[in-house]
Amino acid sequence: MSRRTTAHPRLWDISAPVHAGSPVFPGDTPYGQQWSASLGPGCPVNVSTITLSPHVGTHADAPLHYDNAGAAVGVLPLHAFIGPCRVIHAMGCGPLVEWRHIAHAATADLPPRVLLRTYERAPIDCWDANLPALDPDTVERLADAGVLLVGIDSASVDPASSKQLPSHQVLRRRGLRVLENLVLDAVPEGDYELIALPLKLFTADASPVRAVLRAL
Repeated sequence: MSRRTTAHPRLWDISAPVHAGSPVFPGDTPYGQQWSASLGPGCPVNVSTITLSPHVGTHADAPLHYDNAGAAVGVLPLHAFIGPCRVIHAMGCGPLVEWRHIAHAATADLPPRVLLRTYERAPIDCWDANLPALDPDTVERLADAGVLLVGIDSASVDPASSKQLPSHQVLRRRGLRVLENLVLDAVPEGDYELIALPLKLFTADASPVRAVLRAL
């Protein structure tokens, strides 16, 4: 009697590790952990207390992050965070990813989710003050193409020194969702299924996500 085996689709974990050494935006709250209970005589479990900015590691920004009247992350519909996506490579493009840098893959069959790889190796262990960001026109044109979610492997879709956050404001105005601090080092350019659900944090401006790609 033969035994049938089921092949599982390949998964790419595109989440940054979160620990005390994880880089954070200057002035933001780093990851911290303390033990409030420890396994031993009289205590059957280990229990920790953690503190962190919701922007540590791979995360989804909520409109509340850049708009006082915007929605918190816990009330956002989830459909933008799961479904077909395209990974587009745009390494070495300078401070802003322009449309011309991604036009080779922004074709008529573009899925509603686009993830941009801007680093040869994502800076998961140090803060990059010169992080690559998105030209606001690129975000506008992705929205025009029907994109619902934009992701990037840097810490922000705007330059770290920006005070006006023009690309975030395009996201707000066009109703797009965003993922930041992805790790796309090992992911070939192409189409996948994205799964990157935020936590149901009803008053928070962002949420950590465990982002994965699954082969179609």
